[in-house]
Amino acid sequence: MGAKLIVSYDGTSNDDDALALGRLLAATGASLSLAYVRHSREFDPEREQLAQHDAERRLEQGAQWLGDEQTPRHVVFSASTGEGLEQLARAEGAATIVFGSDYRTPPGRAEPGNTAQHLLDGGPVAIAVAAAGLRTRADGPIASIGLLSAEDDAAQQTAASLAARLSAKLAPIGAGDVGLLVVGSQAAAPAGRVALSGATRSLLNGARGSVLVVPHGKPVLF
Repeated sequence: MGAKLIVSYDGTSNDDDALALGRLLAATGASLSLAYVRHSREFDPEREQLAQHDAERRLEQGAQWLGDEQTPRHVVFSASTGEGLEQLARAEGAATIVFGSDYRTPPGRAEPGNTAQHLLDGGPVAIAVAAAGLRTRADGPIASIGLLSAEDDAAQQTAASLAARLSAKLAPIGAGDVGLLVVGSQAAAPAGRVALSGATRSLLNGARGSVLVVPHGKPVLF
């Protein structure tokens, strides 16, 4: 059984990038589902029906983009998008949540938005952030997997697993211009939690391509 991936999707162009990355990762045999977080229910029944229909329509649009209308879809209720996605990941046994980059991100770079940034600060699951514009060039497979550092074995195991499942080249540590960059959490992070050091964040600011950040000591085995 492959890893389970959840794509956070709201119908925006940058979230189409998340779909593109999710589809590329699903080539490993991982299962893919889509999630949209609503922050509250409407008191008026008609307004609630419209709001729920809008959420479901967005997710249906995402499934159509993927070309698989059987893709599982989840409308989640939570005051916090991050907490709602965390709860869904625990309930579904998902290993990774996939996001698009912040809407201001230059093409080719991955920059987490507010929700992804929140989950990168102590979250319990791996976080993938798609490079801006990936949706326009997602036809080819991930041909190379990079590793930002060797500080955490979990990142090395994840990169090796991805490379094997995708028949991709495992690039040397620190190599640039890779299809996906796997990033480990700092050694001081609590076990099973994501936490990046300041030095790692600085390196990421100059990196190109999509990124997968792995919790400390908790590899994602595809």
